[in-house]
Amino acid sequence: MTMIVIVDYGMGNLRSVQKAFEAEGARALVTGSAREAEKAEKIVLPGVGAFTHAVRELKARGLFDLIKEKISSGTPYLGLCLGLQLLFSRSEEGEKRKGFGIIPGEVRRFRTKLKIPHMGWNTLEIAKKNCPLFKGVEEKDYFYFVHSFYGVPRDPSWIAARTPYGADFCSAVWKENIFATQFHPEKSQAAGLRVIKNFIDYRN
Repeated sequence: MTMIVIVDYGMGNLRSVQKAFEAEGARALVTGSAREAEKAEKIVLPGVGAFTHAVRELKARGLFDLIKEKISSGTPYLGLCLGLQLLFSRSEEGEKRKGFGIIPGEVRRFRTKLKIPHMGWNTLEIAKKNCPLFKGVEEKDYFYFVHSFYGVPRDPSWIAARTPYGADFCSAVWKENIFATQFHPEKSQAAGLRVIKNFIDYRN
């Protein structure tokens, strides 16, 4: 069975993510150990909270460079919420620490008269119909969001899905072995479990 590692860096409800993977038949290890994460055949990076705090914690645990190396070597990666934002070059938030820099662009705060954070159920406009993550997912399906910031790729070919909130924002990215969603699939009932199952089944 594929070794899936859910990275623990002290941010996010990791048990709910692990339970969602287990519900779809996967063996998923939650760990903050760089030694264990190095063995991962697939990596899941969840997270809620501040971008700058996340970068600091990942570096303190020896996970920041390791995750970048695993992604570059072709290991399938699934970022959830903050795990999507960390793929970007930088964020407007806080100390403006640099992210992984895998997706050129920046993470911006919502500039809208609508309530911030964007919290609750919303739909997707799937930009990449062939994205393995969205096999069996329909645009009428709802997903659960909680965030005040969103990623803006310099290259729009990264965008796998958009979501309306004042204006459309990038709610999922995909390129080769790299997948990430701004929504929380582990909190998104049947549609979210379909996304998780698709990542479990993905072979690169």
